[in-house]
Amino acid sequence: MKKIPSFTIDHIRLLRGIYVSRKDKVGGEMVTTFDIRMKEPNREPALAPSALHTIEHLAATFLRNHPVWGERIVYWGPMGCLTGNYLLVKGDWKAEDMVDLMCETFRFIAGFGGDVPGASPMDCGNYLLQDLPMARWEAAKYLHEVLEVITEAQLHYPEKE
Repeated sequence: MKKIPSFTIDHIRLLRGIYVSRKDKVGGEMVTTFDIRMKEPNREPALAPSALHTIEHLAATFLRNHPVWGERIVYWGPMGCLTGNYLLVKGDWKAEDMVDLMCETFRFIAGFGGDVPGASPMDCGNYLLQDLPMARWEAAKYLHEVLEVITEAQLHYPEKE
């Protein structure tokens, strides 16, 4: 079988950042998929499933309610490898276009207090798998160490050697 595009990225050299994973034409409209990479693959511990689940609930809720971007958000969800998230947005976008939105999103998560949206047995299939303190810690780490000081190398996938 042919490798899917996400398996052709050089994960050995991949940094934390924001990357365009792919662009797809869907019903006459472009949808851009972003790789929101919070951990360096295979070089630092992955995100804890409970923290990533909480990040998913908070980010998806924040983004879909965003006054400017809300109508353009198609999906936010965790990567199976637990090193980040995928964000799907209507339109033809670059990674640079998402920096401010991701800063807002991760600032929201880092400062969130109260009940996690959708973390109830009626709303979620695994509502007990939540860790707000760790989600806040991971969000603040990503915000301060990556998003607020993002470089060109963290906006474009590494070239194959």
